[in-house]
Amino acid sequence: MICGYRIEEIEDPIMRQVRYLDKLVDELAKGRAMEKILRN
Repeated sequence: MICGYRIEEIEDPIMRQVRYLDKLVDELAKGRAMEKILRN
């Protein structure tokens, strides 16, 4: 669940990418390391 939307319910692939980027920015703003967020 990102920004009140379920990722599975977003049909437009571009909007899905935008929501993922939103989540990434939020996690970075909280001080988490990029490696932990992306789980490489």
